[in-house]
Amino acid sequence: MNMPHLVLCLKTFVTDVREGFVEITRHGLALFGLAVVLVSLTFSARPDLQASASGALLGWLEIRQSENQEPTPQRNAASRSTAKDPQTLTEPQWGVTRWLSRKYRVSPEPLAAMVAEAWTLGERSQLPPSLILAIMAVQSRFNPFASAMVGQVGLMQIELQAHTETLAQFGGTLSAFDPLTNVRVGVRHLQGLIQQADSLEEALALYGLSTGFSDEGQFVDRVLAEQLLIEKAYGK
Repeated sequence: MNMPHLVLCLKTFVTDVREGFVEITRHGLALFGLAVVLVSLTFSARPDLQASASGALLGWLEIRQSENQEPTPQRNAASRSTAKDPQTLTEPQWGVTRWLSRKYRVSPEPLAAMVAEAWTLGERSQLPPSLILAIMAVQSRFNPFASAMVGQVGLMQIELQAHTETLAQFGGTLSAFDPLTNVRVGVRHLQGLIQQADSLEEALALYGLSTGFSDEGQFVDRVLAEQLLIEKAYGK
């Protein structure tokens, strides 16, 4: 192959790669999905980095969301903030946020959003917010990008295939990595299990099984123990 022909081939290859990359990154969800994959690969071998990284990643997600100023449907995951000013919390909520932030090494701002959402969902579902937060703690240590080999993702480790229709209401499968969407879907799943079960403990055991825990008894014990610690954090 002569030199001019080789140069022409290289230029064509570079142009194709550049155009393909631009096409992919035009779509915000595609870029977000790529980030999720890179994060999962980077931190899967270093669990100790996951908790500290989650605060920075949530901040990045919030910046990405704020760049889009176009009106979006209320149920779209991108329309909600993933951080909250801790000063806007109630005293019990701030006590829990401060305690969880220290224990799991996550920034107070993203945790404040999760705590406030747990209180809101608790009122709607008649579930203690401490229970919702305890499940998040046990399932993901408040890392919204946590993922399991068997398909569970996010704060409450919801199974993507099992909740495809529900996630479609929030913008699609990737919305499972949005913290507030993940919590809402997880709480809805728990409510369904409570209606089927004879006790909360049985419902929690079923939740543990559905999210990949092989020892459902251990999952129940860990969640209930964490719930008690969280309640002590705000003096209940």
